[in-house]
Amino acid sequence: MVAPLYTTASGLLFHAGKILVCTVGLPARGKTHVSRALERYLRWTGVKTTVISLGDYRRKVLGGAQKLPPDYFTLGEKSPETIKLREKVLQGCEQQIWDFFNAGGQVVIYDANNGTRERRNAVAEKFDKAGIHVIMLESLCDNEEIIMANIRSVKISSPDASISYRGWDPEQAVKDYYNRIKDHELHYEPVEETKWPFIRIINVGEKIMVNNIHGYLQSRIVFFLMNIHNRFRTIYFARSGQSLIEHSYKADSDLSPAGWEYAERLKEFVLERRAKSLEQRGINPTERRLVIWTSARRRSHHTAWPFLTKGPNDPAPPAKVKVFERPQMSEINPGVWDGLSPEQVRKYYPDEWERFVNDPYAYRAPRAESYHDLCVRLEPTLIELEREKEDLLIIGHASVIRCILAYLIGLPASEIPAIEVARGDLIEVVPTSYGVYSQAHHFWDGPGRAASGKDEHNFYENYAEDTQGKRRPEAKPGPDVDAELATAAAAAAAGVTSSAV
Repeated sequence: MVAPLYTTASGLLFHAGKILVCTVGLPARGKTHVSRALERYLRWTGVKTTVISLGDYRRKVLGGAQKLPPDYFTLGEKSPETIKLREKVLQGCEQQIWDFFNAGGQVVIYDANNGTRERRNAVAEKFDKAGIHVIMLESLCDNEEIIMANIRSVKISSPDASISYRGWDPEQAVKDYYNRIKDHELHYEPVEETKWPFIRIINVGEKIMVNNIHGYLQSRIVFFLMNIHNRFRTIYFARSGQSLIEHSYKADSDLSPAGWEYAERLKEFVLERRAKSLEQRGINPTERRLVIWTSARRRSHHTAWPFLTKGPNDPAPPAKVKVFERPQMSEINPGVWDGLSPEQVRKYYPDEWERFVNDPYAYRAPRAESYHDLCVRLEPTLIELEREKEDLLIIGHASVIRCILAYLIGLPASEIPAIEVARGDLIEVVPTSYGVYSQAHHFWDGPGRAASGKDEHNFYENYAEDTQGKRRPEAKPGPDVDAELATAAAAAAAGVTSSAV
């Protein structure tokens, strides 16, 4: 997505060849979280990437844990039936990796324990012989709080555990799973061999060690992994309030009276919604900081001003709030089309209009930015987004919110211009280890909210209606996309709100 807009005969980017990233680590060490986050980032950079999960494949082929032999997950000697089943799963999973590479894929992240030298070396040697670069990605964790948090938030609710621990007391289920992990520790062999390049992550980003990493793409993988964490947080998105001059990019106008009213309502709604969410997780909202990002444009930054003042309806004590201006989050530059309606552009720039309609993502109007240019500009912001550990509210422009949502949800580039972001909707996104949960809440019907959520004279930023129904084939969710993810993506592209207040 942020890669150069070109194709190669091989379909591979950055002269990096094909790469197999093998995860290594005990259960509840954040391997799936790291794998999914890395997949999302590499896809954003334009690299054809997928995660092949041994656990997901085993559930697909053999069913849940309750259908497996009793010794399938235990250590030590295995029955002939168990050995046959495990070999079937391993071979099938490896075949999925070969199929992806043979279909033109560039990076596969093999999400499995790979806890013994013998097992991971066997996998690595097979693919190394075919000229595929192998990297071991080890996730170690000696922080008991992180391990217990992973067990509570991920493992006990995983497809296997949700059946195995059905009807259990949650604390007893956590204790039982923790004891199962302790058994695995007796046979775990950390990555100490230097035959293969490796990346070792300690405590999900607290410390990172690297060995024998070469080339641009492998270095980008390391750079990204240095900036991630797995702390629970919620990311909110809202458009800035109505400004005095809505249809001009050049006029950096202040909020209108309705815009200031909108800003006050946004503050009330966000604090109320966030307090409910945190209280449900047993967290005191007054003890956790809310970070707000705005652009340097007045209408965006001023929409955040009410969060810095105490009103009569504010909870006591006031919420901890920190506001940051980010110049990279300025809206897309419409160039010579600034302030023009679609009819005027069709009349004065017929050729450019035709090219724009054919490819709204990549086309750049005269002296303007394309959505591709905007995505490139936003990449440092996305890295900061991964680093942020607090709850985050982004008050921005529709074009910027589209790009960041597409990154989090996993939409292809061709979908970005088709995402409607209406003023008066709060979009709530919760990143998790197995995907992203998103929903939208409607809170405003005042001035500045058009029926279709767009401004006719600022269509270059808010152009969404004419791209719907003209999406490219790659926009369809693939078989590896979670159902929750696909639902969220479809809802975001259609501009649908999932709840209203």
